[in-house]
Amino acid sequence: LRQIEKEPFIPKGSSEEVAERFEEIYTVQVVGLAERLKSSRIKKLVLGLSGGLDSTLALLVAERAVRRLGMDPKDVIKTLTMPARASSKRTQSNAEKLAHALGVTNTQIPIAELTDQQLAALQHDSDQDVTFQNTQARVRTALLMNRANQTGALVLGTGDLSEIALGWCTFNGDHMSHYNVNASIPKTLVRHLVRHAAEL
Repeated sequence: LRQIEKEPFIPKGSSEEVAERFEEIYTVQVVGLAERLKSSRIKKLVLGLSGGLDSTLALLVAERAVRRLGMDPKDVIKTLTMPARASSKRTQSNAEKLAHALGVTNTQIPIAELTDQQLAALQHDSDQDVTFQNTQARVRTALLMNRANQTGALVLGTGDLSEIALGWCTFNGDHMSHYNVNASIPKTLVRHLVRHAAEL
């Protein structure tokens, strides 16, 4: 019987070797985004910042990519935090603290009323089912796309490879963006990369 690796995407080796591998992966994300910004000549980024690990990693990558291009993150990156009825105060607070720590603008747009309007139009009951959850994701994506149009920005995706591969995302919702820095990062690797970036 062969042994199945519990975390096949996590680098193994000495602490120095592991750190070097994390830096390589993180740098690929950063350079990819920087090159996309250069080739598209877009000078603004907008992303949904939830307070979770995926959007945290995306913002850390964005901040480093922008600095790599010699730009100030506060002039380039705009984040939206979009709380709804199921949002926790802790994650919202984490999002705001992270944006403040990186010196980027964070705008809070509550989406409970917008979500309720869509659900009411569908004559949907109050159950927090798949319709309820997906409506929230689509409202958030619409706001991000519209803010991007408003400011001439690129919407930065935050969903990771595991979510995309398993379909654990909302079609016409959080699976859509102009560029997704986490699309090749498995969920088990996200936490390690966030920790690595935090230690730089």
